[in-house]
Amino acid sequence: MMEKPQKTQEEQQSSTQMAAPDGGWGWVVVGSLFVSSALVFGLIRCLGVFFVEFVQYFGESAQAVSWITSIGLAMQQLMSPIGTAASNVYGTRPVVMMGGFLSGLGFILASQATSLLHLYLTMGFISGLGWALVFTPTVASVMQYFTMRRSLAIGLGFTGVGLASFAFSPLFQYLVEVYAWRGALLVLGGLSFNMIACGALIRPLGKPKVVLKTENLTKLNKCSSLLSRIFECFELSLLSHRGFLTYAVAITFFNAGYFIPYIHLVAHSRHIGFTEYQAAFVISVTGVADIVGRVASGWFSDLGKIRMPHMLVVWTGLLGLSLMLIPVAVVYSGLIVISVVYGFCAGAMTPLAFAVLPEIVGIGRVLGALGLLQLIESVGGLLGAPLSGWLKDCTGSYTVSFIAAGSFLVLGMLVTMSLPYFWSCTAPPLPSPSKRKSQDGSIEDGLLKQTLSLNSVPENLCPLDDTPYLDKELEK
Repeated sequence: MMEKPQKTQEEQQSSTQMAAPDGGWGWVVVGSLFVSSALVFGLIRCLGVFFVEFVQYFGESAQAVSWITSIGLAMQQLMSPIGTAASNVYGTRPVVMMGGFLSGLGFILASQATSLLHLYLTMGFISGLGWALVFTPTVASVMQYFTMRRSLAIGLGFTGVGLASFAFSPLFQYLVEVYAWRGALLVLGGLSFNMIACGALIRPLGKPKVVLKTENLTKLNKCSSLLSRIFECFELSLLSHRGFLTYAVAITFFNAGYFIPYIHLVAHSRHIGFTEYQAAFVISVTGVADIVGRVASGWFSDLGKIRMPHMLVVWTGLLGLSLMLIPVAVVYSGLIVISVVYGFCAGAMTPLAFAVLPEIVGIGRVLGALGLLQLIESVGGLLGAPLSGWLKDCTGSYTVSFIAAGSFLVLGMLVTMSLPYFWSCTAPPLPSPSKRKSQDGSIEDGLLKQTLSLNSVPENLCPLDDTPYLDKELEK
């Protein structure tokens, strides 16, 4: 005989979502993103300094060593949905702090490696998982704190990547010379632990509120509710969203080519006859140009003169072209000039790649969309660097590798141009404000789904459907 459904009442603590303050403590969160992005992607960019050391020490091919960075990058992107889902459940602060610990632990264990397999497991899987728990939740927190100045805030936060590219490359080269690669990895582990402090600085918006939640205790409804929560927590409905899927394919192509220069540019510079410090300086110059590009792009896009998808296409096309021209520069001054152009374009496109997403899926689904987007693009990150290493092993030079990297970016540019509303000179139509209830009676609000009392729901919540969303609706 079927058990009669019973209902229990459970009090839970959650945070009510407030309107984005566009400043205040948000600038501290931007500072947290600055340091975190420097210690994630800034560090990844400069791992090419260790590339030659690993090839010589382990006696392995360029393709085999390239898998270290590729696995780490793929883990960062593949596990991003776990980071976003954990942030939905436990909050961003503890998730980011745990990610900082895992990132540092991976490098410390890597310093004791005796084979490439050990480096795959430590620098690849462990540190990569830590990066996944740090990066996407931190970016989402900045989006939560800013509306009108979101692109500028993201651009300023991402300048940490460019600054790290400028500072880390010669620093890592110095550490390798003084302490060897094992000692240098220990120092990297200590640096990565600073992301624990970055996580502690991320303060949720709003003040705690005791709310009422009703649950049905029948097994069937419990199972259905669990599946529904998982489906909504990971935003799996986006997998049927045409605009999101199109953009995910474009970002996958971007990802396949974007990181190849940072893995092979130092080795390419040494291969054509430049010294170790000359090769490291190329990355440093790229980092300075990257900083300028990120700030300039974020500032200009917030002016609203040109739609962000159009700006993204322009910078991506120029980036792909500059990559194809790197093999042409056999004189050091020419290589520096092309590296400056490459760095500026790479920096300019990065904040736009994130800032475009709310226009495609809506601000309320950004956290889940970021996780799924990084999961899908991990295919490009996993295969891009080993493919370029294999091309180098086959041809004996990095020329074809850089041409392939530029081609991936051009392909991504073409896919981006097929987005809905791309060819419109004006922004997509605004949806009418509404609220969406989940099956348990809660309201999905802001970047994080919060279980709110029905009497305390803000009036300016916006829909979480497939209709494009613009932040200006919040001002009405």
